[in-house]
Amino acid sequence: MTDPIKKITDYYGGFNEKDRLESCFGQIEFVRSQQIIARYLPGAPSVILDVGGAAGRYSCWLAGLGYEVHLIDPVPKHLEQAKQASVLQKGAEIASCSLGDARQLPFRDSFADALLLMGPLYHLGKVHDRIKALKEAYRVLKKGGVLFAVIISRYASAIDGLHSGYYKDPEFREIMQHDLKDGQHRNPTGNELYFTDAYFQHPQELRSEIEQAGFQHEATIGIEGISYMMRDLDVSWNTTEYREFLLDIIQRLECEPTLIGASPHIMAVAYKN
Repeated sequence: MTDPIKKITDYYGGFNEKDRLESCFGQIEFVRSQQIIARYLPGAPSVILDVGGAAGRYSCWLAGLGYEVHLIDPVPKHLEQAKQASVLQKGAEIASCSLGDARQLPFRDSFADALLLMGPLYHLGKVHDRIKALKEAYRVLKKGGVLFAVIISRYASAIDGLHSGYYKDPEFREIMQHDLKDGQHRNPTGNELYFTDAYFQHPQELRSEIEQAGFQHEATIGIEGISYMMRDLDVSWNTTEYREFLLDIIQRLECEPTLIGASPHIMAVAYKN
């Protein structure tokens, strides 16, 4: 089986993750993630590891708040983008940008106060790899350190397929059916809009794996929630009144057990005992 790191580098080498986060739905994901992370972060200038930090969107934000941020990512293109973004923040640069794997972090034990695991878990299709990444996060965090771990929902492709119209493609319908069966997302089409091979997880499974790694689970939270149901989302998001209303609704529903799985991205917050 192809190592997940090769899959990641092959996919993101041609796909612009930076552009995705700047789209309307990417902005919702980013703003909501900021809101959640800000609730639990210790005060600056604590040390934060952004594992799988991609083009540095979260690292730059946190460095701008005065944190010492170290970004790790397996994709050379992402590191270059992160370094370029960091240079533009004179006086609030990312402390370091390193090539690395979430399953083997280049940091000593009890190094960080917080750790972001915003992407690696859904790129690791095997449970032992996800547990290994979570145990590495546990190792490098200080006692009482906080973990922010993100997954893609088991139901994401079904929701996206119906909402976007991808369901009209018989090949995407097969992808949807397969994801619902076991969460193993496979894209044999070469269409980057259908994402790359990944693992789409059930929210309860996320909590179980985090606890297996030794963490104390604090909360499991829907990031975007059901924002995709808002009519004329692009227009509404760019209207202050409707944007604020949407963010309020998402927050009110973020921990509702019957709706968490309806959010494309889901974040768990946990602490090192």
